[in-house]
Amino acid sequence: MATSDVRESASGEGGFTHRQIMVILSGLLLGILLAALDQTIVSTAIRTIADDLDGYALQAWATTAYLITATLATPLYGKLSDMYGRKPFYLAAISIFLLGSLLCTFSQSMYELAAFRAVQGLGAGGLMSLALTIIGDIVSPRERARYQGYFLAVFGTSSVVGPVLGGLFSGQQSILGIAGWRWVFLVNVPIGLFTLLVVTRVLRLPARERSRGRVDYWGALVLIIGLTPLLIVAEQGREWGWGSTKSVICYVIGAVGVAGFVAVEAALGDAALIPLRIFANRTFALGVVISFVVGAGMFGGILLLPQYLQVVRGSSPMLGGLQMIPMVFGIMIGSVFSGQLISRTGHYRIFTILGAALVTLGLFLLHYLRFDTEFWIVALFMMCVGFGLGNLMQPLILALQNALPPKDMGVSTAAATFFRQIGGTLGAAVFLSILFARLVPDIRDELAATGRDTSGVERVLSDSSIVQQLDPALARPFQVGFAESLSTVFLTTSAVTLVALVLVLFWREVPLRTTAGLSAPE
Repeated sequence: MATSDVRESASGEGGFTHRQIMVILSGLLLGILLAALDQTIVSTAIRTIADDLDGYALQAWATTAYLITATLATPLYGKLSDMYGRKPFYLAAISIFLLGSLLCTFSQSMYELAAFRAVQGLGAGGLMSLALTIIGDIVSPRERARYQGYFLAVFGTSSVVGPVLGGLFSGQQSILGIAGWRWVFLVNVPIGLFTLLVVTRVLRLPARERSRGRVDYWGALVLIIGLTPLLIVAEQGREWGWGSTKSVICYVIGAVGVAGFVAVEAALGDAALIPLRIFANRTFALGVVISFVVGAGMFGGILLLPQYLQVVRGSSPMLGGLQMIPMVFGIMIGSVFSGQLISRTGHYRIFTILGAALVTLGLFLLHYLRFDTEFWIVALFMMCVGFGLGNLMQPLILALQNALPPKDMGVSTAAATFFRQIGGTLGAAVFLSILFARLVPDIRDELAATGRDTSGVERVLSDSSIVQQLDPALARPFQVGFAESLSTVFLTTSAVTLVALVLVLFWREVPLRTTAGLSAPE
């Protein structure tokens, strides 16, 4: 498909017909599927992987390494793609992710796995943000909402399919002579190769003049110095102790690094990795804060639902994944609902308010869950959260892309993704800390109330599967204690999203542009 072919008979402001947009979208969705599916599969199988590699105590590092490189790479992809074009970096992101997946397959220790997961993360950092950026290039903000819902649908579907595949692979001793858990990473290879082929063929964008300034490598280096220790302490602080020497060292290095990053960015102006001038736009600046808060509450809530389903209700990882379908269904309906109405009316603010309100309500309702709550009630509460997310997430990204000039499409999208990831990481760390701080006392209270021995309760912090191995009568105090602890955390997450709702109420709506990024004047 030549560039001239892409431009002809275009029906939208961006110069692309609906069919042409859908063809390009097919490649973008495959890239997102790679990243989203990998995270959910690995999170389900990581305990089995760690046991096989004799590194149970080191399993968190495999997640931390991936998270650090993915988060740090995101703004770099945004800036470089603004300067040199989207397609080369999107293909590079897929290739790096594919290489990391292949390397993970051959891991012989948890240290090797952590290193190879870091390579995966370098690719994953560009998959989501560049896909959203490319859609911003070819579709006007008003029409964009119709298409961005597909991204959330893929993300939601992966949260169901991932645990099912993760449980399937990790539960097999071997598949075709290869250890079952290694297929967790190996499955990415055929998907990745197919994605490369599709993207190479369908992603043909009209040429446009791009700024070829210098690359802010100093900013990237200082950002690494600042964020790496903060992300490490967010993941490891619960085990180290938030006031331990290791944690304090991370705080100090992180604070110095972040301050240094701000200084470097201020000195470089428009050449900066994240130009500080973009935060002078009040709509964008407040939107970034909202994105950060939403990330903290959203990831905290979604992270804890599988804990409730698997530990409290006794579902297997595969069944737990299937039981998340109501939330995915809610996300899909919410995305279609908001996308269609934004496209027709040109207004998005009402959907961010509705979405934040429903997410807050849904998380608040989840704090009423008990170990014996009927599943249909759980499903309704999950659907409420999902419908809220569908109405909140895509209008939020849309508003942030629309707030800045088209020339900053990559930077604005990457910044939104970057701060949401940071919020999600910190939120998950805080909420898990609250959960484990409450867990042992709550279980002890339940055991004491039934006259049972309270010694050895701490074992559930390292292996929650012992709850499913107990006789149902003996397991009940543990399940009740888990449910009580999760109730406290869900209540806390609803308070966080309530802050997001208040911020959204003060957020000014900017009229949506009617031209796509590639068609807009510089």
